[in-house]
Amino acid sequence: MKEEDEEASFRDSISTVDKQGKRVWVYPKRPSGKFYNWRKWVSYTLLALLIAAPFIKIGGEPLLLLNIIERKFVILGRVFWPQDTHLFLMAMITMVVFIIVFTVVYGRIFCGWVCPQTIFMELVFRRIEYWIEGDHTYQRKLNNGPWNAEKIRKKLLKHAIFLILSFFIANIFLAYIIGSEALFAIITDPPAEHVGGLVGMVIFSLIFYGVFAQLREQVCTTICPYGRLQGVLLDRDSIVIAYDKVRGEGRSKFRKGEDRLAVGKGDCIDCNACVVVCPTGIDIRNGTQLECVNCTACIDACDSIMDSVGYPKGLIRYASENNIVNQEKKFKWTTRVKAYTVVLGVLMVVLTGLIIIRSEVETSILRTPGMTYQDEGNGLYSNLYNYKVVNKTNRAFPIRFESLSDFATIQVINDSSFVEKQGILEGVMFIHINEKDLKETKTEIEIAVYEGDKLIETVETNFMGPFKTKK
Repeated sequence: MKEEDEEASFRDSISTVDKQGKRVWVYPKRPSGKFYNWRKWVSYTLLALLIAAPFIKIGGEPLLLLNIIERKFVILGRVFWPQDTHLFLMAMITMVVFIIVFTVVYGRIFCGWVCPQTIFMELVFRRIEYWIEGDHTYQRKLNNGPWNAEKIRKKLLKHAIFLILSFFIANIFLAYIIGSEALFAIITDPPAEHVGGLVGMVIFSLIFYGVFAQLREQVCTTICPYGRLQGVLLDRDSIVIAYDKVRGEGRSKFRKGEDRLAVGKGDCIDCNACVVVCPTGIDIRNGTQLECVNCTACIDACDSIMDSVGYPKGLIRYASENNIVNQEKKFKWTTRVKAYTVVLGVLMVVLTGLIIIRSEVETSILRTPGMTYQDEGNGLYSNLYNYKVVNKTNRAFPIRFESLSDFATIQVINDSSFVEKQGILEGVMFIHINEKDLKETKTEIEIAVYEGDKLIETVETNFMGPFKTKK
């Protein structure tokens, strides 16, 4: 029991903090291999999309805009306003369920392959660092060495490039919030005209610089809520980066020509290649850990070593804990995994459908609060209504109302019937109904909303008349 406790003691603290609570700086070895090459293709494709998205226009609107200040959100060129709160809540619920189901099945693959933090850190900033300061051993030696001319030159160059990149990322990030046009105005106009925008840009630049130059893996291991959450979502069937302990233990140094099986040794030659390449400083051989972001660097490193000593690859691979215990060489598509994947597909269809079917014009017609019916004589009654037309499109157009209930007539009291693009038209109207057509105290009527001769929406409301005694 004591030995087991000692073996599991690594779980008592994260790998980047020592026993005194001080930061342990990680110097990962430069990764290379099949998975790293695939990640580069995926990462640079996503980077291109991330950079271009605020500037790509669909119907005059950006591909993606999250303007919290004006409460305007644009997704795939479609504008969402506060009136779409119900849709936003449905989308949030769908995304939360998607994240939970995705993590339960596929583990933390998102973190290693798609997360912007990982992409920028490992595929941009870290590669610049390797180019300027060299691989992990040279970086450690440089940092621990005296401040000579070489160290000053390399540090100044690296951090200057980091600051420039952080400023560029801050501009892109700001474009997602205020829009590309507003960003260009801040850049091209005199600084005095956009003091607030410039201050925001500087703050964002310093934040990004701090993240990629100092915090680094601490964002993934300590700050990111998803990273903390995934630990409680994984189970023994989740796909993770896994070390095949059944095949690998007991680990020992490689000796040429030795029959390791005969002497009770496993395939792990204890070279630590998987450890020195890890960007979060963990030893994957200890099992699934909170700090692992599924970056696959350890897989490439181990496969390279296995290939060089003539052992089969896959000692570290994508697998579930049950795959390892049952010694299944390839990932098994169980009924559970297939069912969850179908659920993920359905959720994506639902989320996409919510965006596509959302109406571009939203009209509400409600009886004016505190007002009862008006008796206009000759058996004619009227109700006063407030109407509001929300135009979510990028074009202005005229609005008119018609009653679809033959017994009701509409009288609009308003100076204008023209709704501006992304604007709101409010006004009042009377609806008139003859007493002989009022069968009950409350009568449902249907009103059509037209853009010229084009029907764009129908709205139901209630008409209140004199109290009717049921016969």
